[in-house]
Amino acid sequence: MKKSVATLLISKMDQLSTPLIKGSLFIIFFWFGVLKPLGISSAQELVLDTVYWMPFLSPNAWLDIIGYWEMLIGICFLFKRTIKYALVLLFLQMAGTFMPLFILPHITFQEGMIPYAPTLEGQYIIKNIIIISAAMVIGGRTLRKTQA
Repeated sequence: MKKSVATLLISKMDQLSTPLIKGSLFIIFFWFGVLKPLGISSAQELVLDTVYWMPFLSPNAWLDIIGYWEMLIGICFLFKRTIKYALVLLFLQMAGTFMPLFILPHITFQEGMIPYAPTLEGQYIIKNIIIISAAMVIGGRTLRKTQA
């Protein structure tokens, strides 16, 4: 029986989607992470303004740690055996990523328009919802296969 073009496309998308999402998560986390310890991240000021209150280390040291943490998340998404670690690290990191929406609303929302009109920084943070969703898809697909 001859397969339709739509059936072939659906099959190909299903086949390629997991590796493409994993590769995308690696690129985003590793690339943006490595910029932080190098001191060339466009998010540097936002991160420093967010972590100023954290104990034990200076804000700049926390910036480096967050960068290395993000690189580790990216690397962990590359291998089936480390997906579960990537998910734990990602969810912990994302809790911190959303903090500026609450502690720096003057930076993350347009003046007088909280919570309706995010600034570019606010949009940068809010778009992480898709990263969380993609990570959950990868976690569900990968961990389901390892339990079967």
